[in-house]
Amino acid sequence: MDALLAALADPVRWRLVTLLAERPRAVGVLARLADARQPQTTKHLQTLERAGVVVSQRSGQRRVYALRPEALREVAATLSALAATADHAPSLETFARYGATMDDEREAARAAGWADGRTFGFTRALAATPDVVWRHLTEAALLARWWTPDDLRVSELVFEARPGGLIVQEYRDAEDVDASGEVVGRAEGRVVEARPAERLAYRLSPVLPDGSVAFTAHVDLDLRPDGAGTTLDVRFRVSDSTVGSADFVAGIEIGFGQSLDTLVATVAGTHQNDTDTDRSTS
Repeated sequence: MDALLAALADPVRWRLVTLLAERPRAVGVLARLADARQPQTTKHLQTLERAGVVVSQRSGQRRVYALRPEALREVAATLSALAATADHAPSLETFARYGATMDDEREAARAAGWADGRTFGFTRALAATPDVVWRHLTEAALLARWWTPDDLRVSELVFEARPGGLIVQEYRDAEDVDASGEVVGRAEGRVVEARPAERLAYRLSPVLPDGSVAFTAHVDLDLRPDGAGTTLDVRFRVSDSTVGSADFVAGIEIGFGQSLDTLVATVAGTHQNDTDTDRSTS
């Protein structure tokens, strides 16, 4: 497939393929119709033949080439399969939404403080008690499982769950498993309030490439018992916004929402594993 696609990628060879789709043709005729020299045309046709796109046979003093339709059908089938996969990719719609939001925010970010006071609200139902949820909100090993959007992973994490405690969040591309790529982002902050299993509040500031603060996020999380589970209410408020923070602000609703969805799934999985363990030991 690689050789076939490479053969079709050249504009001159593609022109020859379109001409051969109409009927088999001799080299000289193809060179004239493609407005190319015959030696160059012969080389292009030989490349197409090695890739399985065309076949040839000698007819008297001429060499005549014909297209192999099955080769094009193979390419078409492969491209159709890729398109179908992309149609069902859950991140494609998110990518488009983020792009549209980013354009709007860049247009709005004309002066410092442009996004100050912007608030975002999130509510999630979690299948575990508040004390279990609290651990996922404050323990670094558990935080690392969910505290980034889907396409990122935490590469450094500090979370001191006490008033004044330090917070450091550094993240990389999710597929950069050996940390060979660049750091995608970094945020630093402090815990404001920590009432175990009840309320957590912190300030967190993403850092721009030059080391300056993009904006400050004031995040309040309230945990309420709800039957056997927990309702988590989150309020996210922006302050200290700079012109360079537009891309960050554009990703808050989508990115933080994805993170919370991952938290829900992570807590549910942990709860199920604990339940299965209890059953096996009883």
